[in-house]
Amino acid sequence: MQPAAPVRTPRAPARARLRPTMQSDLDFVLSLERDPDNLPFITPWERTQHEAAIRFPDFRHFVIEAGDDLAAAGFLILIGCRSPHQSLELKRMVVQRKGQGFGRAALRVAKKVAFDDLGAHRFWLDVRTRNTRARGLYESEGFALEGTLREAVRGPGGFESLAVLSMLQAEFETRRQGALELVR
Repeated sequence: MQPAAPVRTPRAPARARLRPTMQSDLDFVLSLERDPDNLPFITPWERTQHEAAIRFPDFRHFVIEAGDDLAAAGFLILIGCRSPHQSLELKRMVVQRKGQGFGRAALRVAKKVAFDDLGAHRFWLDVRTRNTRARGLYESEGFALEGTLREAVRGPGGFESLAVLSMLQAEFETRRQGALELVR
């Protein structure tokens, strides 16, 4: 007789919230960008670029606070917050501790901010095609592939392609009605 497989209890969804980034947070933000686990997937910014993103009204720069203690767990940047086309970009999302559900929880909050608070019609992003973990997250959270920007960025190993994904406001509402998104 085979031993019974261990019973896996489902993990409670991670808890996350976004708070505006302050100047005093930038050392944390820069340390995440320079982390060797993150560098292959992003193009780090200079401190002055982050400072500008904190101040410029078309941007929203957030620290992700997550977990039971809501400690700083990452950051994300939205661009196009004042776009007359209502097309908002998730420019960057970096989470410190991977595999804990913090990225998924933060992305759900970001979608709610994009559609409910900022009135986006379209919420989009690009991701390096070899960043399969992030792309899997975005697709599982309802983002649809629009296309590929071939060899659009230079990485450590040469030129890399970017996958462009998006979600429309109507798709977000359909997901919300199916209890796949945060409520208003």
